[in-house]
Amino acid sequence: MQARPPSVVLATGGYDHTIRFWEATSGVCYRTLQHQDSQVNKLEITPDKKFIAAAGNPYVRLFEVHTSNPQAVTTYEGHTSNVTSVGFQRDGAWMYTSSEDGTVKIWDVRAPGCQREYESRAAVNTVALHPNQSELISGDQNGNIRVWDLTAGACSCELVPEVGCAVRSLAVASDGSLAVAANSRGVCYVWRLTPGAGAGGGPSPNGVQTTTTNSTHFEPLHKLVAHPDAYILKCLISPDVRTLATAGSDKVVRLWSLENHFALDSELVGHSKWVWDCVYSVDAAYLVTASSDGSAKLWDIAKGEAIRTYNGHHKAVVCCALNDSAVPDPGRT
Repeated sequence: MQARPPSVVLATGGYDHTIRFWEATSGVCYRTLQHQDSQVNKLEITPDKKFIAAAGNPYVRLFEVHTSNPQAVTTYEGHTSNVTSVGFQRDGAWMYTSSEDGTVKIWDVRAPGCQREYESRAAVNTVALHPNQSELISGDQNGNIRVWDLTAGACSCELVPEVGCAVRSLAVASDGSLAVAANSRGVCYVWRLTPGAGAGGGPSPNGVQTTTTNSTHFEPLHKLVAHPDAYILKCLISPDVRTLATAGSDKVVRLWSLENHFALDSELVGHSKWVWDCVYSVDAAYLVTASSDGSAKLWDIAKGEAIRTYNGHHKAVVCCALNDSAVPDPGRT
């Protein structure tokens, strides 16, 4: 009988070329994987919790989560520079990535070859999948945000919130209602999303260039100066779409209310260097953060306190991944 996946999978990666798995509640590291080629830029766990993807330079490697096998089961080759984002389609059938080589790629998880590629003409720092599963949204070093229509196989719209200011992170609400872009000047731009009726290929009043009739429409909603005089390295909307988390080079994570006009709810203070990444628990009660100080932390959001620190990496921790969602039992109907 095959063992059931663990109920909570928590992993971190960074510049010491390792991936570490942690018991979330105790803080004990129970497994370390060596990532020899490069630092680990991003991590993502498959929806079924069986695999974890590690984005490096320039490869993406897929490892088994609940075995002792130290070797990658699949290596995805095709990028020519740092891979900056990695994620999975809702059912885990395909994977998407972005890279400093200026491309966004789609991969069949079961095969090593790239299935589709989109050219962004600048280093791509971030990419997010719309909950409709048919659009990818990318942000690049030149400040461009592009929506890639996966059905049409083309860019359906472009936005430039600040010309020449790098987009560092993108987030899309789980209900598809909002999108947030965070940049290198500490600013978040927020849009309300609606299914689009198109604009015949012409620019709309809000600066969106629409080229297909079914693309999502972006309506400017708010400009949030979240981290003055600092880089925002990660923005993330909570699963319940009530809070926006922003993490920055000022060592602080800030939580903003989406129900109270982006008022500051709380600040999570405890890291001593840049905070690179964060991820919510599925119930939005907890947040995991990763920092250049060599640690990751688990925060109780209601208390605004770190309740666990994960120590063990020897260099900067720049990414974390958490999957504590319920996995359907294939043996039940």
